[in-house]
Amino acid sequence: MPLHHLSYAATGAFSPFIADYAARRPELSPFYHRFPALEEFGAQIEEKKAAYSPEARQRLVAALREQYATLAEVNPAVAANIDLLEKDTTFTIVTGHQLNLFTGPLYFVYKIASAVKLCRQLKEKYPPYDFVPVYWMATEDHDFAEINHFQLFGKRYAWDAADTGGPVGRLKLDGLAEQLLDQLPADIPPAFQEAYRGSATLAEATHRLTHALFGELGLVSLDADHPGLKQALVPVLEGEIAGQTSNQAVQATNARLEAAGYKPQVYSRPLNLFFLTDAGKRERLEPDGLADCVQITIRNTSHCHTQEELLALARQHPGQFSPNVVLRPLYQELLLPNLCYIGGGAEVAYWFQLKQVFDTYGVLFPIVLLRNSALYLGKANAGKLRKLGLTPTDIFKPLAELKKQVGATLGQEEISLAAQQQMLAAAFQEIADLAQRLDPTLVKTVAAEQQKVAGGVAGLEKRLSKAAEAKHETAYSQLTALKDKLFPGGELQERSDNVLSILINNPGFLRQLVDAFEPLALEFTVLEEE
Repeated sequence: MPLHHLSYAATGAFSPFIADYAARRPELSPFYHRFPALEEFGAQIEEKKAAYSPEARQRLVAALREQYATLAEVNPAVAANIDLLEKDTTFTIVTGHQLNLFTGPLYFVYKIASAVKLCRQLKEKYPPYDFVPVYWMATEDHDFAEINHFQLFGKRYAWDAADTGGPVGRLKLDGLAEQLLDQLPADIPPAFQEAYRGSATLAEATHRLTHALFGELGLVSLDADHPGLKQALVPVLEGEIAGQTSNQAVQATNARLEAAGYKPQVYSRPLNLFFLTDAGKRERLEPDGLADCVQITIRNTSHCHTQEELLALARQHPGQFSPNVVLRPLYQELLLPNLCYIGGGAEVAYWFQLKQVFDTYGVLFPIVLLRNSALYLGKANAGKLRKLGLTPTDIFKPLAELKKQVGATLGQEEISLAAQQQMLAAAFQEIADLAQRLDPTLVKTVAAEQQKVAGGVAGLEKRLSKAAEAKHETAYSQLTALKDKLFPGGELQERSDNVLSILINNPGFLRQLVDAFEPLALEFTVLEEE
């Protein structure tokens, strides 16, 4: 598969923050522990090995074996990786994402492919150690509207479930078959249908699907909405309830980020925790300074709990608490022997708000790596580009610039009356000078006439340009259609298209992704189908 690369800045689709991080701008160095470079992982391994306890490994492996016991058959590559996690020489590379239906946008699989490839590269560099790719399932997220749909061949498929306002991973799949599964094209790979038709909850379906897609590559998926795993969170729950520790740390970091010229990505709350109610709701914990208590809303009724009551509940039943976006990364690093987190641009940005939170709780901050981003260029579209005289990386240029480039290739004369406008301006300046000498009251009249004539020439320039373009209208229409197809809604393909749009015609796509990606290169990749 031919590959083409360009910088993130050259795509025009990434924030200045991402460009600055990739360039290792010194202003950002206080907000991370180590830069994502291959030689940096040696020291990260040693630190994590010293910090990660045997008890944490036992807890993790026990939970994984329990979760994988629900599958009819576990891929040998996954089973081997779970066994490896028992050893203190095994570490993880983690990426996380919401439980999007049918994996949602393409970047879901790009994240996982990045993690798989980095594990391979680390094994080559550090052979005494083993590295396991892990997908952190965001089962406790409660934003159902973000995950209940996906795009396939320009059509939107959606599931209108009864949203409970609770962890999406616990959602029953009622109505999914009738509303969505039965409406899908017949050539959908069986694994997608089977994952949802054979599961009781969204978490179970996502677990089955990621195993079907990435099991042979050794991907281990983890659902942290688990009572046994939540035991690791108890010290954090105590710190949050008693001292609102993370919020203070984030606010201090936000001030430093803003002083360095960067806008914070996420909002930190006084208490960065949710409470999971018996009714399946995920409710915020809201400190009430006047009543000296913490409010929990259950069935639209607020209940006041003292700090002591909440602390006792946290110690006895930590599974009833759920970390929000600020504390989820900390929970992740407590559970896993992790070296690196791979995320999108927004995720990388909010991880930079959390360094002080990790320092406060004495938890090692992982290496934070921007996931691979890519544009997939099918045979037909690649052929259209070549006919237009464009390269795969040219398509990232603005449409107006591309039209000029294509026009030059086709021999279109570039229309510009700028020189004529300058000559007219000079002539009118002479007339204005003459008016100033003879009758200054006529200067405004001259200016008005100049504006009128300049406008007429500008109109002529537009008409002449349209006439020139009309000679190559077919080529320009093809260019516009191609740009719209490869950048749906003006955004990167990876942010809307689903992996099925490629997998149906190219079953080997996921393996090709892993082979193509270079996670530590920090470059955008264009994959051209042969």
